[in-house]
Amino acid sequence: MNTSEATQPTFDGMQPRARRPRGKAPRTPAARMPVARVVLDIQATHLGRCFDYLIDERLDAAARPGCLVRVRFGGQRVSGIIWQRVERSDTDPSALRYIERVLSGVVMDGQMRRDVAAIAEAYGGTCANIVRVALPQRIAAVDKQMAQADAALDGAPESDAGGRAVAAQAMYADFARRYEQAQLLADALGAGRFRSFVVDAVAGAAADDLAWMAASALTHGGSAVLVMPTMREVWEVMRALEGAGLRAFAPDGESWDGEVAVFSGSLGPAQRYRSYLAVASGRVRCVVGTRAAMYAPVSGHALFAVLDDGAYQYADGLMPYANARGVCRLRARLHDGVFVAMAYARSVLSQWECEDTTAMPVAVSGPSTAIVPRRDIARAAAPPVRWLNRDELARLADPSIGARVPHTAVRALSAALEHGPVLFSIPSDGISESPVCARCLRQARCLRCTGPLERGGPNAAPRCRWCGAPAVDWHCPHCGGERMRVVRVGAAGTAQELQGLFRGVPMILSSPHQPQGVIEQVADAPAIVIATPGAEPRVRDGAYCAVAILDAWTSLYRQNIDAYVDVLRDWMRAMALCAPRADGGVGLLVGETDPVIAQSLMTWDSRVLARAELAQRREAGLPPFVSAACVWGQRNAVAEALRRIGVVGGGDWAALHIGDDEFPAVLGPVPIAPERTVDSRELEQMRDRVKAVVLVTHARRAELATRLRTAVARHVAAREFGELRFRIDPKDLL
Repeated sequence: MNTSEATQPTFDGMQPRARRPRGKAPRTPAARMPVARVVLDIQATHLGRCFDYLIDERLDAAARPGCLVRVRFGGQRVSGIIWQRVERSDTDPSALRYIERVLSGVVMDGQMRRDVAAIAEAYGGTCANIVRVALPQRIAAVDKQMAQADAALDGAPESDAGGRAVAAQAMYADFARRYEQAQLLADALGAGRFRSFVVDAVAGAAADDLAWMAASALTHGGSAVLVMPTMREVWEVMRALEGAGLRAFAPDGESWDGEVAVFSGSLGPAQRYRSYLAVASGRVRCVVGTRAAMYAPVSGHALFAVLDDGAYQYADGLMPYANARGVCRLRARLHDGVFVAMAYARSVLSQWECEDTTAMPVAVSGPSTAIVPRRDIARAAAPPVRWLNRDELARLADPSIGARVPHTAVRALSAALEHGPVLFSIPSDGISESPVCARCLRQARCLRCTGPLERGGPNAAPRCRWCGAPAVDWHCPHCGGERMRVVRVGAAGTAQELQGLFRGVPMILSSPHQPQGVIEQVADAPAIVIATPGAEPRVRDGAYCAVAILDAWTSLYRQNIDAYVDVLRDWMRAMALCAPRADGGVGLLVGETDPVIAQSLMTWDSRVLARAELAQRREAGLPPFVSAACVWGQRNAVAEALRRIGVVGGGDWAALHIGDDEFPAVLGPVPIAPERTVDSRELEQMRDRVKAVVLVTHARRAELATRLRTAVARHVAAREFGELRFRIDPKDLL
């Protein structure tokens, strides 16, 4: 029997269909610029470059730079964006593959692609890293809707532009009444060249001021991007923009009309992609949102404004961990636009930009012009604040000195409760520990680098959280004391305590850690509202009659480098919810704190604290006078990365020189605990994790980012053991 002719027996009529072998369709490269350089959705650092592919002549018209495509990479299909088209490739033509499919139209125009490349270079990442967080997930149905909208678009001019200009002019009158040098900002919004401003906000006016800036930018034919720390501020600004005559773009509707789009990670995938396409196509020129808005695909002259530029929410959680303030300032410069950093409490970086106008500008920072409120307007808009510390209570002969809520505060708040709600701002719900001097109760800090100390365990000696040095032969630089004690700070049980002081008054607790969660609004009626920073409810159609800051002494024991500025920002944000001085508002600061913080709050002038903090950073050789990078991961991997970038072991960057002073270029490494969400299978690998801080002059910042990216790429490509990550310009040095 001939085995080559053997077949499986089957019933009549059920034989398998004979299939003709299908050959591959012949492909011909496009006649002009047949090579596409594609940024693939691959996050590995050592693969962070463009890969060349051929364009078939059938896809020549559709495969434009900025389009999403599907290609073969290795043994899998991946998505990517055509970054550019060129005539020839450096790769052997026989090794080039063809683009398999064009998925969409242009989703990133040329200016947005240049922005992405600049951001990646500034923070030591790759273009693929930035595209991953900047471009929402593609939804095919939304692409079809946009194509239908394009077909129906008749090119009608934008409606009600004249009405918007009138509204912007009326809003400018209020802005000019509140701020000195307001005309400088107004002229810059229509000048078409890069300018950077730092604006100290007037209590209760931040949303209206940002709305005027956006309306003015749109009136002059530009775009506006407003970045907020949380969605609560987003909706406040949206209400102000609607008052200026700007209509909201509905991300889940059928119409593509609207002038303001909201960018936020809280939106659904289809809503995010629809809003993104509306901005990328030019239909919408104003964007308001949280951190995601910093990547809004606007074109041309644009305003980039950031509210509370020192907030923790602005640090991206994915590689390369870009910061919204730096990204917005960089993009404003690339767009010949205007950058505005607005806050109640001016950050130390903003103070440095305003003071040192001759400082070398880097990619994400540089000289700025300060726009400060008129002194009488600022004081009138905020409530009068009394600092009830031990000295003040002793002067008033208050017998309850040392109480959490002294009698003087109880009397003032009881009077305010007769007219409306009262807010108690407490530092936190949790409990933490901090070593302090046993004699003067000041926070214990490292004698080597001035970093905060922490206890490693019940019987372990304190160590520095920045450089890891043990506190051997420690003494307090203020009083000379040689003993430390541990202070436990917290705010649990505040409601039970206040119920005994204010009997029969309704209590409302607003905090992410409480069963009720964060309360958005409360009625304008007598009640006690207890809230943690950032969770303060707004008063519906009104304001708080009094605001009391409790446990002010906890501000002395925060351990992050921006601790005092963060405290002042939280306190000023709470006080801004109080009725102004003319309406009888009352502000109370209860407890001991640094006099500089108290003075800044009582005078509503955050420059007092910012100047003091900046002077201390200058003496210690810390940011913003230098550029910093945080490197963390497995101990051996971090040590090898520090050696490769030349900051240890006799490298060319082993010492940091600032003027005539010399500082160590590396703080640490210090141990760090595994993440709470770490899987048990990874615990063994991540047990010996450390963190180090690298300090360099601003002139070396760009090269530092390149060296760190190269070190990580080499680590990943060689499949070396352990985690290795880095972050340029970290919010904290811990």
